[in-house]
Amino acid sequence: MPIEEGMILEGTVANIAKFGAFVQLTGGKTGLVHISEIADTYIKDISNYLIERQKVMVKVLNIDKDGRINLSIKQAKTIKKNTKPAEIDWQQEFSKNQAGNFEDILAKFMKESEEKLQEFSKNRDSKRSGGYNRKNEFAQR
Repeated sequence: MPIEEGMILEGTVANIAKFGAFVQLTGGKTGLVHISEIADTYIKDISNYLIERQKVMVKVLNIDKDGRINLSIKQAKTIKKNTKPAEIDWQQEFSKNQAGNFEDILAKFMKESEEKLQEFSKNRDSKRSGGYNRKNEFAQR
């Protein structure tokens, strides 16, 4: 079956780059999911969202004249969210989305948590120091 624009397909993350992820589709074709098409939020590091060999659902955005396939994970999720709950096999979805074992998932969670804590501490410390302090200005006069 040929791949056409607008199709929702299952693929496997083949490679991760700074600008996006390459997804292996059926029939040996590979497409690119740009970093802006992975999630609805800002993504600093793609590896916080995807890992190699992870199964993902993608929507085919377009196929250019050179045969390059542009894909979107977030648009495929939006379509899937709009389907009726009875149409989705939740147990199959859960097992399909579990990329790796418990230790991998826990390590990813710990890494994300540590980054968020460091970001929070950095922002908090910058707000506490170096700001304008009226009391110090009058004390120096």
